[in-house]
Amino acid sequence: MICYQCPRMCGVNRAESRGFCDSPPEFRLARAALHYWEEPCISGKNGSGTVFFSGCNLKCVFCQNHEISLENKGTPVSDEKLIEIFERLIESGANNINLVNPTHYALRIADVLSKWKCPVPVVYNSGGYENVSVLKSLEGLVDIYLPDFKYIRADKAQRYGRAKNYPEIAKAAIAEMARQQPKCEFNGDIMQKGVIIRHLILPQNTNSAIEIIDYAAKNFPRAYLSLMAQYTPCGDLSSCAEINRKITKREYEKVVSHAIDMGLENIFVQERDSACKEFIPPFDFTGVL
Repeated sequence: MICYQCPRMCGVNRAESRGFCDSPPEFRLARAALHYWEEPCISGKNGSGTVFFSGCNLKCVFCQNHEISLENKGTPVSDEKLIEIFERLIESGANNINLVNPTHYALRIADVLSKWKCPVPVVYNSGGYENVSVLKSLEGLVDIYLPDFKYIRADKAQRYGRAKNYPEIAKAAIAEMARQQPKCEFNGDIMQKGVIIRHLILPQNTNSAIEIIDYAAKNFPRAYLSLMAQYTPCGDLSSCAEINRKITKREYEKVVSHAIDMGLENIFVQERDSACKEFIPPFDFTGVL
């Protein structure tokens, strides 16, 4: 398979060599389990059926999931095995099937979901660095899009995510997601369809966060916005010392207050005590082996 799935456009044959995401053509997973710390309308009381894919097309320097995104910890899983994993999570009561970091496997996921009808909502939980043409292949197969909107400034995108073009790519990708799922629908408190745009607030980056809120509110008024306080410094941040700490109460309140002052109602906020490594799931192949 010559891979042009993501905006990196590596053009490599993943069966013979690796591109930026360092991933083979077959699925590699690190964990599949019920997860209770997503947005309330995703996790609910029963939990979200999270499936963590190994590899990543961003490799952000601060990534909390660095074991799988940067170090590519994972084990091969066939299409048939992946469906078995989905079914086991559903039998366990999962509100949804939550595909975490699926971008570099998007076309293969589309093929699986075309053959197997999922009885619960499918959540596409990505970093937002997507090709619109690939997202179109997921239309009718994904019920809820849960993208990050990480960076709105090119210099920050390059410094932290090695992707100078991230802002424009993410804007176009989220626009396509919103086109596919223009309205948020719920069954009780649990989302069935829609878009939730996440932004992880970084230290000394509150003005960028405010710019993202403004852009999202103007361009995606029906989407929900999740303002995340859970940033926990991970990995080697010696070259990015400004983000080698947790965000302060003042920083988070500045961003949230801006959203409230704008009159936004469809927002999720976090307690700052979520910024700890205890909330990072163990990538020990639970539910995969």
